[in-house]
Amino acid sequence: MNAMIWISGLLALFVLVYLFYVLIKPENF
Repeated sequence: MNAMIWISGLLALFVLVYLFYVLIKPENF
């Protein structure tokens, strides 16, 4: 397995979830 693929995939997923949470709950900012 290539560790870079796993790391980049998890990082991209985390960023997408974070952006989605920010768009759903803008009152936190």
